[in-house]
Amino acid sequence: MAPAITLAAETELSAANTGFMLICSALVMLMTPALAFFYGGMVRVKSTLNMLMMSFISLGIVTVLWVLYGFSMAFGTDTGSLVGWNSDWIGLSDIGLTELWDGYTIPVFVFLVFQLMFAVLTPALISGALADRVKFTAWALFVALWATIVYFPVAHWVWGAGGWAFELGVIDFAGGTAVHINAGAAALGVILVIGKRVGFKKDPMRPHSLPLVMLGAGLLWFGWFGFNAGSWLGNDDGVGALMFVNTQVATGAAVLGWLAYEKIRHGAFTTLGAASGAVSGLVAITPAGGAVSPLGAIAVGVVAGVLCAMAVGLKYRFGYDDSLDVVGVHLVGGVLGSLLVGFLATGKGQSDVEGLFYGGGLDQFWKQCAGVLGVFAYSLIVSALLALVLHRTIGMRVPEDDEVAGIDQAEHAETAYDFSGAGGGAARTTAAPATSTAAPAQSKKVDA
Repeated sequence: MAPAITLAAETELSAANTGFMLICSALVMLMTPALAFFYGGMVRVKSTLNMLMMSFISLGIVTVLWVLYGFSMAFGTDTGSLVGWNSDWIGLSDIGLTELWDGYTIPVFVFLVFQLMFAVLTPALISGALADRVKFTAWALFVALWATIVYFPVAHWVWGAGGWAFELGVIDFAGGTAVHINAGAAALGVILVIGKRVGFKKDPMRPHSLPLVMLGAGLLWFGWFGFNAGSWLGNDDGVGALMFVNTQVATGAAVLGWLAYEKIRHGAFTTLGAASGAVSGLVAITPAGGAVSPLGAIAVGVVAGVLCAMAVGLKYRFGYDDSLDVVGVHLVGGVLGSLLVGFLATGKGQSDVEGLFYGGGLDQFWKQCAGVLGVFAYSLIVSALLALVLHRTIGMRVPEDDEVAGIDQAEHAETAYDFSGAGGGAARTTAAPATSTAAPAQSKKVDA
């Protein structure tokens, strides 16, 4: 969130910064239903509602956990550089309405609700890797356990005073490590445990609604301005504005990079590629946007667009079923954005840290590597263990028959689209001419 340096301490609440941060919080909240639309359009018809619900349930579970103890674990007094704790924050008790977040001009309540929206979004990101095959009850329990054991401590590492990555000087402006690498590594760990979808690499598994995908991507892009620009926790010195500009620049460049690769590799510019390219750029600029220039943001975007487009095909080569490319986009994009800080940091943004290309040597790059590897290893291992425990106890996968028939009906007793009232009127009684020239009806195979 706030970088390794903070603003000068202020004693008065800023109405402007407070209002700005509340708006940013609402924008980040929008990203979770936007993600649901994005993922929901990418799955087959029979899994649409389940995909929407896997994101939506995070709004309920993580919100309650954040109030009870999550905020305290993430941002309370440091314990061993690994986790925070503040008993006064349990249930958000003993927090004054105008009590300011230390070093800033916004209330603690505003900071905690902004951070809450990050905590909600992160486990929802994981769900895209598990499409079509996970029990909803098992998923809900996984979200609760994962947020507690993985997300809250990792958020403390990266953004909490005393966290080991924070103290080391790892730059993560808005979540390259804590959100995207964290979620991407978790997704990889879980899918290695629960296995592939029925028919993986055999049956067509095309997106059922590309317009829904584009709607979700557009809303994600919109909400990401709050996600990124709001992470400076104010708007007094221009750094938030730099991040806003770099968010737009990198995302546009990533769209172009992905589409160019797609045209060269596959011969077409696809809407799915444009949407995925936008998300890859948003992911990659998230850790880096406060440290690089707009030209640097173009470089971050192009690199992310091309390399993430290449990475999504690795699941077919190595045989892991990352249904909606969480590993290829969020893990790879988060790693790229985090490491590129070590090369492209100008020293004129969020801090005076300079990357290799600006005369700073490789010192910051190695710090970034430490942050990336630490979060990746912890999230991968712990997430896989959580999935394994659930898989061996209550079971994480739906029965194969339910997966084939459709997880929406099995888990939610609903379907995304009801066409029962869309038929025509009464049957015609006029006989067709004996010498009809009409072509025979064409059978249509629908990819369910």
